[in-house]
Amino acid sequence: MEEIMVAPIIVFMVIVAPIWLVLHYRSKNQKESGISEQEHQRLVELKEIANGMIERIETLEKILDQETPGWRKKHEQE
Repeated sequence: MEEIMVAPIIVFMVIVAPIWLVLHYRSKNQKESGISEQEHQRLVELKEIANGMIERIETLEKILDQETPGWRKKHEQE
């Protein structure tokens, strides 16, 4: 009876188990390599905030250019 079980166990350990482990960890790494939906949503929010800040800075620079034309040169000299 033991001799009948030895061959399938050896086949399983030599062929099936290594393939199974490789496929398992490959799929696990692929899942972990991407960002989660929550992280993606946060990145979108941060991008929107950054775009808003860029617009505000550009508006402030336009105002400063009109009111104080030499402010850039003055700032660079300091």
